[in-house]
Amino acid sequence: MLTNVMILAEPATTSSTQQPSMASFLPLFVVFGVFIYLFMIRPQKQEKQRQSMLSSIKKNDRVETIGGIIGTVTAVRDTEITIKVDESSNTKITFVRGAIRHVSPKEAGEKDA
Repeated sequence: MLTNVMILAEPATTSSTQQPSMASFLPLFVVFGVFIYLFMIRPQKQEKQRQSMLSSIKKNDRVETIGGIIGTVTAVRDTEITIKVDESSNTKITFVRGAIRHVSPKEAGEKDA
């Protein structure tokens, strides 16, 4: 009788291997999804916002360049923007559109010219 118990207690010696469940792949899919969002989708949205900002620049907008120069837009052409950086000496500098970092919103006291 003890032998029967010992035989029943032994694990089955079949050569079946367990297949990994789909739940074990879930963290991999989540990491892959986050990677796609961070490195593909988000930069595309940011670039669209930047292009929208650059295309909406108009005369008398206050802008900041990538070099840190702040001025008021005096002329807008297809690829170039001219800004006035000094009111007293009427100093104007021409930049390509891509050199504009930020367009400041107009203040309430300013009026359109």
